[in-house]
Amino acid sequence: MDQSDAVPIGELWEERRFLLDVAHWMLGDPDAAESVVDEAYRRWYGLSDAARRQVTGPRSWLAKTVGGICLDRLARSAPGAAGQGERHGTRPSQVEEEAGRVVLNALESLSTAERAAFVFRAFGMAPGTVADLVGRTEPELIELAARARQRLRLRRTRSTTPRQHDAVVHAVHGACAIADGELLTSLLCSDATAFFDGGGKVRALTGPVHGCRQVTDSLLTLLARSPRTTLTPHSVNGRTGLVARYGDRVVAVISLDVSHDRVAQVWVMLNPDKLRSWNHRPA
Repeated sequence: MDQSDAVPIGELWEERRFLLDVAHWMLGDPDAAESVVDEAYRRWYGLSDAARRQVTGPRSWLAKTVGGICLDRLARSAPGAAGQGERHGTRPSQVEEEAGRVVLNALESLSTAERAAFVFRAFGMAPGTVADLVGRTEPELIELAARARQRLRLRRTRSTTPRQHDAVVHAVHGACAIADGELLTSLLCSDATAFFDGGGKVRALTGPVHGCRQVTDSLLTLLARSPRTTLTPHSVNGRTGLVARYGDRVVAVISLDVSHDRVAQVWVMLNPDKLRSWNHRPA
């Protein structure tokens, strides 16, 4: 995955908000609008990487797709219009290839089934796809994913003390706040990896980014400073992490796996569905 495909967090959320407004205006139903926008992003990720790079205006492409889906739904809901309207085909997602790369390069301490299950939970892959790949049932995959998360958490906890972890996270926060690429790179392991979970619902990176310089570039692009974007340290899964807000809305939650005095892995949650609990917490 080319980290040059990274998009500033403000742009991601302005884009999704715009698409929701278009769909809501056309259909008059907020739930239907959410469904339409999700479908538009599914079609975006249904394109090959090469096809996506050929789209010069992704926001315009998505808006046109949203409009087409809305028109299709309106046509099908009209009396006597059954079977009419535009039909959009999608190609199989490329995420299976990225998942294989993650399994091989990033989660070597886990069994094959645990690694596949973990990727399924982290990147929102269809359960049936992963079940077919590893020969397990969907309930077994859920159990494996939970066990994998626990093993990774214990491994991370053993690698550094809470004080060391906090110091590194606050240093990362400071480097991101002033967009100091050299400082941020110095805080990362040379083979650091970053994972971006957009759930297919925002135009985030679709696969892991490897290497300290590449991780630095992707993070600084995502967290590009703007008057409405803020980044603060916050407890995440029992340890200090980072929370990004756009206006008063939480738009990213970042967990950092620290090994001694360097960041080994970065987990960036961008999926709006998984961020709902953060946006309903008391201030």
